[in-house]
Amino acid sequence: MQITQGTDYAVRIVDVLARSQQRMDAASVSEQAQVPSRFCLKILRSLVHSGIVTSYKGAKGGYTLARPAGMITLLEVIEAVEGPYRISRCQDSQYQCCHTSCRFHKIYAEITDLVREKLAAYTFSQDEHTKQEE
Repeated sequence: MQITQGTDYAVRIVDVLARSQQRMDAASVSEQAQVPSRFCLKILRSLVHSGIVTSYKGAKGGYTLARPAGMITLLEVIEAVEGPYRISRCQDSQYQCCHTSCRFHKIYAEITDLVREKLAAYTFSQDEHTKQEE
């Protein structure tokens, strides 16, 4: 398993905004994150919609993080692009598993919880791999 290219781009975009600590135009974000501009704009819209990034319109417009970098987790950014993280579709409450006694359901749930916990523990703070305070 691996994250999608869109998710990789989103992580890079949020990281650029976190390091910048100031309002940036989309072209600068795209260049610094090394993300093609059309993808950058699409991902920025998703991040704005998710409440991770704030957009400003007009001549002095641009983008900033909506909250301090230390309050934005890796899990939030991933889920802003991909939706809720889970290792198997059987973790989705909307999914009806046709196997009445799936012996893998429990381990999939445990793995999903472990990965979500790890991703939620890391923020975009200036300190490399800063764990979020509980």
